[in-house]
Amino acid sequence: MGDSSAVAAFKLGIRLLQDGYPTEAHGRFQQAVELENHNAYYLSFLGVSESRGQKKWAAAADHCETALKLKRDEAQFYLNLAEVYLSGGRREDAVAVLDRGLIYLADDARLRRARARLGTRRSSVLPFLDREHVLNRSLGKLRHRVLARLR
Repeated sequence: MGDSSAVAAFKLGIRLLQDGYPTEAHGRFQQAVELENHNAYYLSFLGVSESRGQKKWAAAADHCETALKLKRDEAQFYLNLAEVYLSGGRREDAVAVLDRGLIYLADDARLRRARARLGTRRSSVLPFLDREHVLNRSLGKLRHRVLARLR
């Protein structure tokens, strides 16, 4: 009985998430996780709903990372974790997760598309300073404008 109600809650959560109701979906995913707390799919999508609806990026990342540890050969888990990282402002971590996913699942078109969308970053203008340093940011923006005009 618990299995079927967990699946039903999960399916409803997916539908709510697709329709743009992440807060309502979170309740359904939470319900599914309470019934089956070691199901990687439920944990991963619980993380996505937390990220989208509640902006709880640390908890969302924890759920997605746990799901990925439980099942490394599922491309959707890499995509979900990358989405959570991106929404939390952790772009470099998102890139690293997608790159790691491509190591395990090199043939997955969704992972390749997601990775291509993020592109590659140029190196820091001043490599001895942190990437987020004000000089690197300012000079990087200037470099971007100059290169855009040259094209």
